[in-house]
Amino acid sequence: MTGLSCCNATIDERLTVPTHFPEMIEGYHRFKDGPWEAQRERWKELQEGQSPKVMIIACSDSRVEPAQIFDTLPGEVFVVRNVANLVPPYETGGGHHGVSAAIEFAVTQLKVEEIVVMGHEKCGGCKAALTQAFADADHGAGGFVSDWVSLLDGAREKVIAKFGDSDQAGREMELESVRTSIANLRTFPFVRRAEAAGTLALRGAYFGIDKGQMLLLNADDEFIQADAPEAKSAKA
Repeated sequence: MTGLSCCNATIDERLTVPTHFPEMIEGYHRFKDGPWEAQRERWKELQEGQSPKVMIIACSDSRVEPAQIFDTLPGEVFVVRNVANLVPPYETGGGHHGVSAAIEFAVTQLKVEEIVVMGHEKCGGCKAALTQAFADADHGAGGFVSDWVSLLDGAREKVIAKFGDSDQAGREMELESVRTSIANLRTFPFVRRAEAAGTLALRGAYFGIDKGQMLLLNADDEFIQADAPEAKSAKA
């Protein structure tokens, strides 16, 4: 349940005003007086701890909020968001491994039963990977983005070889970001063990902003419509 559900103004009225922090504080008060109050017992339970069954790895893009798209309640999903919904391959070298730490915590401590990687339409990170727009940029001017989306270099080669610079290439790059992250998830020993034991399922999803369409990745590495008969059981 989102703050929009308890707002006296219509959604159209709210969208006419750019949201800055003061408006967010107003949103907090709407949330506190509406959804939080209505679900007070649930929040009391959550104070004692969390036990989500699903982890979602999604993009930081402001248009694709996983809890809203999947209509979940507080405490139901453990979420990590970053540029282009990427999972790096398993490695233990230097540096800070925020995504890896979240995956480790979700799988080994929370014991989530599913990990969903959700890509989306018009992803700026995937576009940067495909076009290499920041390839020579300094850090602070796109260099960090370039370093991060280089995780998709292999996918980029495959997409360009098949689609060149056509319009289809952008969408295929977005789908490949999901496939790449799922492949990288399987480089984590504890993910492989849990998947082999049948206690963890990996799933891929893709959200179309324009039409609200959801695609799911099946075992044949193909994306299918979420309303297809086999969609609910689709595993990557």
